[in-house]
Amino acid sequence: MTLPTNPVVLVGVGEMGGVFAKALLRAGHTVVPVTRERSIPDTAELVHDPELVLVTVGEDDLDSVLHEMPAAWRSSVGLIQNELLPRDWNRHAISDPTIAVVWFEKKPGIDTKAIIPTPVAGPGAPLLVTALEAIGVAATITSSEQIVDELVAKNLYILVANIAGLETGGTVAELWDGHRDLATAVGDEVLAIQDYLVGSPVDHEAAYHKMIEAFEGDPDHGTTGRSAPKRLARALAHAADADIDVPTLERIARAHDVTV
Repeated sequence: MTLPTNPVVLVGVGEMGGVFAKALLRAGHTVVPVTRERSIPDTAELVHDPELVLVTVGEDDLDSVLHEMPAAWRSSVGLIQNELLPRDWNRHAISDPTIAVVWFEKKPGIDTKAIIPTPVAGPGAPLLVTALEAIGVAATITSSEQIVDELVAKNLYILVANIAGLETGGTVAELWDGHRDLATAVGDEVLAIQDYLVGSPVDHEAAYHKMIEAFEGDPDHGTTGRSAPKRLARALAHAADADIDVPTLERIARAHDVTV
C-alpha cells in the first residue's frame, strides 16, 4: 500500500472523529484511520512520519491508546478529549501535543453544532484551525500555556452541567438561571479538584466566565448525559486522593447511588 507523504492519522472514527476527518479532507489532507482491522502498530508500519496523529477516542480509552503510541509518533500527537489535562499526556512522554478544546458537538443524525470558537494550541494548531474553518466551525490558535486554562474551563462546563444536572435535569440555561447556588457549589468543588490535578492554582474566574459564555452560546443544551455518574465518581476519587472536602459532590452521589 502506497500512501502520500505525511498524512494525518486518525485514531477513533466515531462521531467526533468523523467531524475531524471531514474537516481534514475538505482542507486537502490525506487521512489514514486506525481501525479494528488495522491497529496502531499496523498503521505505524505504513505511516512513519505523520503530519499529525489525531486521537479522537473517548476519555476512558485515552490512556490505553497513548500507552500504545509508537515513539516515532509521540511528537505528532493531537488530543481533543473532555476532562483532559497535562498529566494525561505527560505520563506517556508526550511533551508538546496539539490540543483542541472542542466547543462543538456532533450526535448521530444531527449536523455539527458550534457553541463558541474552539481554541487550539501546539504544533498542529494551524492545520486543525484551517481544517475546522473549512467546514464552517470557528476555531482560534492559542498558546500552549493558555490552553491549560481553556481545558480547565471546558472541564468545569462539562462537570457542572453533568453533576449538578443529576439534581436538576433540564437545560444549562435552566440550571444557571434557576439553580445558580447549586451550580456554583459544584463548580467551586470541581475547580478545587482541577487545582490539584493541574498541580497549581488555576484561574477560577476565567473558567467561570468561559462556562457562562458556553451556557449562553447554547442555552438549550441538556445537562445530564449518560456519562454523568461516571464523571461524578471520577471527581470523588480525585478529591479523595487529594484530601479535598467536597460536601456537595458527596451529597449528590449519595442521592443518586454513585460510588467511587
